[in-house]
Amino acid sequence: MATPHTPADRPTAPTTEAEARAIQDALRTRVILDEPGPLPGTGHVTGVDVAYDDARDLVAAAAVVLDAATLDVVDEATATGRISFPYVPGLLAFREIPTVVAALESLRADPGLVVCDGYGRAHPRRFGLASHLGVLTGLPTIGVAKNPFTFAYEEPGTRRGATAPLTDVTDGAEEVGRAVRTQDGVKPVFVSVGHRVTLDRAVAHTLHLAPRYRLPETTRRADALCRSALRAATDALRELNAPPPPGT
Repeated sequence: MATPHTPADRPTAPTTEAEARAIQDALRTRVILDEPGPLPGTGHVTGVDVAYDDARDLVAAAAVVLDAATLDVVDEATATGRISFPYVPGLLAFREIPTVVAALESLRADPGLVVCDGYGRAHPRRFGLASHLGVLTGLPTIGVAKNPFTFAYEEPGTRRGATAPLTDVTDGAEEVGRAVRTQDGVKPVFVSVGHRVTLDRAVAHTLHLAPRYRLPETTRRADALCRSALRAATDALRELNAPPPPGT
């Protein structure tokens, strides 16, 4: 098992689904589940998100560091690249990881806890993007998703802070995450552990990061930034491929 602050060696990029699943199986054994993780409202917290232009095989990633106490932006970075793996449900991390890691490595500030717009243990192979990214970087990570993927849950209470287990009914009703109501009467988000954080603390972080809206501020800021980076990249590509003006 990796030590808490030691990232895993990055495996060679897979070219087939079988290779990707083998990498997931190998890295999943390095996930750390017995650390509570940082306290909500302390240190830094970083949102990561990606945006795609499939027609041009482009992906843009953003990493936005917030002061966890004030939720003010401390640092931000983006990275763009080519989509290097096909769309396969359950293997989406392989499309996103290279550019997300590049964005994180471009930060000047310590990322602290990383919040992914996606899944950690709430994944059919118990190794979604949040877990994958945590193992590769050594950082504490959680996943906060907009939908429950393939898992079942009962509606939590209608008030902010209400939760309900997110379960895999095909595997003895294992709790893989929680449905969390971040605002009164608003659809819940789906929180799961990535790496080096307990589920209780992942839920507490999510509520702290969502004081006014359904989604955490980390996700909202990273979503806006990666979309802006993708627009800039596609605009630059259009200019590069534009025909020369007449008479030149």
